[in-house]
Amino acid sequence: MPLRVLHGWNEPYYYPYGMSPDPQVTEMLAQSDADALTEVLQPWRQKHPGVEVVTDSRSGSPSLLLIDASHEASLVVVGRRVRRSSVGAHIGPVAHAVLHHAAAPVAVVAHD
Repeated sequence: MPLRVLHGWNEPYYYPYGMSPDPQVTEMLAQSDADALTEVLQPWRQKHPGVEVVTDSRSGSPSLLLIDASHEASLVVVGRRVRRSSVGAHIGPVAHAVLHHAAAPVAVVAHD
């Protein structure tokens, strides 16, 4: 079973009310985000060449995309930043939503 890496991103909110985004700009943003995801994963692919990785970078709410993908997953892994403070929430809104609504088990992993 391949490892699926899903990254959700939102289109910028600079369009006037009621106007559709320019398809060329949306396509450019999608390609830029997909390229950035490939670059981030490159060291891990080199370190673990035997792991089959499928990337999926889409426009949309990261929380909703991950929750939707959880229906086909054995495990959902979400990251969180390391907080130095002992007070306050230690996970962000995406991890929180996925923990509460995913159809598969969820692992929250701290990263830098």
